[in-house]
Amino acid sequence: MSKVHREAERHFKTGRHILLIGHAGHPEVVGTMGQLPDGAITLVETTADAEAVSVPDPDNLAYITQTTLSVDDTADIVTALRARFPNIVEPHKEDICYATTNRQTAVKEIAAECDAVVVIGAPNSSNSLRLVEVAAKQGCDAMLVQRAADLDWQRLSGCRRVGITAGASAPEILVREVVDAFTGRFDITFKDVAGVTEDVHFKLPAVLAR
Repeated sequence: MSKVHREAERHFKTGRHILLIGHAGHPEVVGTMGQLPDGAITLVETTADAEAVSVPDPDNLAYITQTTLSVDDTADIVTALRARFPNIVEPHKEDICYATTNRQTAVKEIAAECDAVVVIGAPNSSNSLRLVEVAAKQGCDAMLVQRAADLDWQRLSGCRRVGITAGASAPEILVREVVDAFTGRFDITFKDVAGVTEDVHFKLPAVLAR
């Protein structure tokens, strides 16, 4: 999130108008837009918005993105913006969180092989909701649950293969709880889908490292 804030500040200082691809009301969007004067940032939520948005100067424009968006949906919006504003300045690096991207890639893979996908996450978690959308777009019955007690067994009754994934902030204990609920009810076989190997390591702040 802080990287997107810095990106917005950099563009503002150079006099560019900023298009923020994101969802209204999301904390990251509220925080990013709130750090700069009114009118400095225009929110773009959909491809239709990108095709209709009005900007002060088409040749002095940049875009940034909310980090927890759907990779596919963002790509469509970016394509629309590039078509309208060929000189738009893009982020130095991909703004969508690598963990979000990796999970969406894995969900696409498992949804293609499953009758349903269970996403473990909070209903206000943007990245969890995007996982549900990604699975649904693959033609899979996708449902969001916070824990095992939320599982709709009747809805899952006709399924032979069920995929289980979790939002980036879902604790491992809740994932294990859902897995245990399945093993306690059915005679099942598990298949792990590795997806993209995450080899990114974050350094501890100096005060903690000491």
